[in-house]
Parts: sequence; C-alpha cells; structure tokens
Amino acid sequence: MTNLPGMNCGLCGYRSCEDFGNFLNSHPEQIKRCIYLSEHKLGTAQPKRKTPALTATSTFPAAPATGSNAAGCGADKASCAVACGAGVQNEKGQRRVDSEEGRWKDSLGRDFDFFLDQFPEDPGPREVIIPHNPMLTRELEIQKGEILIGRPLGMSCGCPITHCGIVHTVDYKTGVITWFVTGPLDPRNKGYKDMGYYIAEGYEGLISESRVDVKLGMRYFFQPRRCMLHWRHSGLVNYVNRTPAGLQVRVEGLWIG
Repeated sequence: MTNLPGMNCGLCGYRSCEDFGNFLNSHPEQIKRCIYLSEHKLGTAQPKRKTPALTATSTFPAAPATGSNAAGCGADKASCAVACGAGVQNEKGQRRVDSEEGRWKDSLGRDFDFFLDQFPEDPGPREVIIPHNPMLTRELEIQKGEILIGRPLGMSCGCPITHCGIVHTVDYKTGVITWFVTGPLDPRNKGYKDMGYYIAEGYEGLISESRVDVKLGMRYFFQPRRCMLHWRHSGLVNYVNRTPAGLQVRVEGLWIG
C-alpha cells in the first residue's frame, strides 16, 4: 500500500489519512482521490482558464489548504465514488451502523442523524441551486455539462467554501440549476463560468447509513458524505423512495449547523 502523506486535509472525503487508508485496503484503485499522490497534484502545468462572458462577484477557489477544514475533491467519476460503511440494513432498507465513539458527530463535535451519499451514476453530489441574480442563468448562457463555480451565501447555507461543479439541468424560466458538486480540478484544468453567490435550494441523494428511521416531512441533521468541512447540515425530507442502493431522498430548507 502506498504511504499516504499524513496531511489529514479531507480532500479525499475522509477525515484523516488513516480513515482513507482503511478504505483503500478494499478499494486500492481509489488512491487517485489523494490529490497529493494523483497526476493532478498542485505544481503541474495547467492550461489557461477561460474568461466568462459575464463576470459575477466571486473568487476562484484557492489552492487546497492543508488543515482539517480544507475543501475540494477529485472531479472524475471514480474519484467521487462513495464507499458505504459496514453495517446492517433495517426494515426500510437503510443501513444502520452501531454508533462507535465519534461516528455520528461532525468535525465540531455536533450530533447528526444520517450520511447523504451521491447517486452511483453521478460525478458528484446533486445540488439544486439558484444564483442570487437569477438572470445570470440566461445571461451566462449556462448549458448542461458546463463547469461553474460559486459560493452559497446567506440564509440557505452560508458555507465559507467556493463550490465547483458540472451542470446537470437548467431552467431558464426560473433560473434554477441542478449541478453535480465536484471540486477545483476541473475549473483549473478546463475553465469555468462564475455565477457568483447562489442559494442552495436542496440536495438529492441516497441515505446508505442512518442511526434513525428517516420519515417524510421530518427535519433532520445530516452530513453530506462529500462535505470537505465535515459539518452537519439541517434539512426537511420532502421526497423518499426506497431503492436497492439505499433510501433516495430530496432534502430542502437547508441550513448549516
């Protein structure tokens, strides 16, 4: 097994290099999720990024930090694949995991109820968003498959991290966009459009691990599996569908903390 750098940066989706190493024991091909060991590591030559037709007020994501609150992840499908933890399924098909110390606490020591995973076929978590200026969706001529950056501001989340992702669907009437949140590698390598500040309207994904029975119409604390800050979020579950991979849900009314 390749020695991990011991940075505990969270870029791979795990809280520490030790946790990631345990995952690699059964999934060695996922070593590419370590940005320090991948071919995309910082310091390699990068092509000049494109200049968008209209510039909104936002900043390009900085290079990943080396602390526990760093953000970013690999942008390819394999890098963003999610591994389910060990456990057993309850009567509703959700995986229940016995709560060892720290299992159901975020990086600030706060309790949460379940992990929200991405769909296996998606390159990253699916997020429904709307720019603070919805006209940007049309003015920037945002199209499916394009790379965007922006930051969720204010009441919806107030996350301090600039997000990067790939557009999945666009509604020009309302300005609403659904995208896959990936990481900074694609914008750095391929260019991007900057939508500035946006509102996070909802998440769509799978619950594969839970310590509660998730019910429609209830609000829960949860942790998105790919959240690089490892912070709990709060949201109202307003759609559920049981699948072999886990409980498919849509969570709206999002808050951090």
